[in-house]
Amino acid sequence: MTLLDQMEAIEKELNEVIHEQEIKFNYEFKGKKVEFEASMKEAHKKLKIGLIRWLSTRPQNLITGPIIYSMIFPMLILDLCISFYQLTCFPIYKIKLAKRSNYISFDRHHLHYLNWIEKFHCTYCAYGAGLLSYITEIVARTEQYFCPIKHARKVMGTHSRYIKFLEYGDAEDYQKNLEAFRRQLST
Repeated sequence: MTLLDQMEAIEKELNEVIHEQEIKFNYEFKGKKVEFEASMKEAHKKLKIGLIRWLSTRPQNLITGPIIYSMIFPMLILDLCISFYQLTCFPIYKIKLAKRSNYISFDRHHLHYLNWIEKFHCTYCAYGAGLLSYITEIVARTEQYFCPIKHARKVMGTHSRYIKFLEYGDAEDYQKNLEAFRRQLST
């Protein structure tokens, strides 16, 4: 069994664990919406920390909030720029578009144990982390098209496509396989 086969098996196992969590915490998907069983909703509501108590135990959030939330402007600009890039360039190179909704998910507001400030935080973080995943996928597809070569030294946080890239210094396979890497992007 190759390393890639092992990774696929682990991913399948992870999906099974996630499904078990759905059962354990009594929720199911109804379309794109997450729905909790009524008894679980009530139990969650009892665990919610009230606004006054939450604010009094977290004064650092009030102090740093303006700095953190001012980052929404660069994120929105980045989102606009990367989306424009993908929409204009990918069709030219016949690269399949990355679907934004596969990377940015707003579902934590269905959690009844969060107060409205916590839900706001979760929405902000879901957007930021999802945006980075969306950008990573667009850049990964670009890298696969132009330069599907691993780096000479180990780099942290590589994208999911990186493991299939060609080895550093493998000139023969680069010339032989570049078009195959490009064709994979159109499916």
